Amino acid sequence: MNLDFDFAAEQPKLLQLLYGVVAFCAVVALLLLLLDRAPMRQKARLHIAILLAPALLLLAIGLIVPAVRTTLLSFMSGDGASWVGLDNYIWMFTQPEAVTVLRNTLIWVALVPVLVTTVGLLYAVLVDRSRFESVAKSLVFLPMAISFVGAGIIWKFVYAYRPEESEQIGLLNQIVVALGGTPQQWLLDPPVNTLFLIVVMVWIQAGFATVVLSAAIKGIPAEIVEAARLDGATPVQMFFRVTLPSIRSAVLVVLVTQSIGTLKLFDIVRTMTGGQFDTSVIANEMYNQAFRYGETGKGAALAVFLFVLVTPIVVYQIRQRREAVR
Repeated sequence: MNLDFDFAAEQPKLLQLLYGVVAFCAVVALLLLLLDRAPMRQKARLHIAILLAPALLLLAIGLIVPAVRTTLLSFMSGDGASWVGLDNYIWMFTQPEAVTVLRNTLIWVALVPVLVTTVGLLYAVLVDRSRFESVAKSLVFLPMAISFVGAGIIWKFVYAYRPEESEQIGLLNQIVVALGGTPQQWLLDPPVNTLFLIVVMVWIQAGFATVVLSAAIKGIPAEIVEAARLDGATPVQMFFRVTLPSIRSAVLVVLVTQSIGTLKLFDIVRTMTGGQFDTSVIANEMYNQAFRYGETGKGAALAVFLFVLVTPIVVYQIRQRREAVR
């Protein structure tokens, strides 16, 4: 492996980094100088400026400028040399491979938040106030400690395939063979392979949903529960008429959080299939177009479209939090 670092080739990037550090230090030094010479009654405002200005500067350098540049690149050719207008966006909605990516992303967003919330809610209700509640919660929360890449590798072994005459090393195929079936290549056949990838995401995130919803269930006033029981409510009626309405805000938090995380999904698909066999999603295809195929315009268009999809969900979440505070 060649570990030599070519300073000449990386000089433009190093200069950009140096310019950013110098600009940051200059702003901080200027604000400190102004604070030292300002009248006492103005120092409060300058204190606020000193605290906010460096953060705003870094926000502009690390977020706003790249966002504007990415938006401009989405209207340009793959090499960024010529203006192509809406061609990259037309490609996104007309070419079969791009439409498949959008379809897969829609499947992920439609299924993952609902499945994660459902599994987490059922698990939280079942283990609530049980003897082994803490152990049960620890077990379901354990996958959260594993990175998406690590979980992808684990489940790649679960779905591993070997020819029928060979000994199976994949857990799922081993079970199939033990039941008299034929081993399958689970990650090769679309669109079912996307569903097998979704299982991994649900396995990871179910613990998060369980913890949040379990805490919400414990926050339900005891007098409401007792009143429902005295009225003769069955366990099913208790769930749908008391528990679920009382934890509505927590359910929305889980749904919104999982929707945002699913839209940005990259690691699981990249680790398990690399986006092959019609399993790619927007984030993975954005990486492929921009960094593997050299089509920066198409990659930028996918990034802008992903931002557009995430923005309404973020705005909704902000409004919900403001209403909760009020």
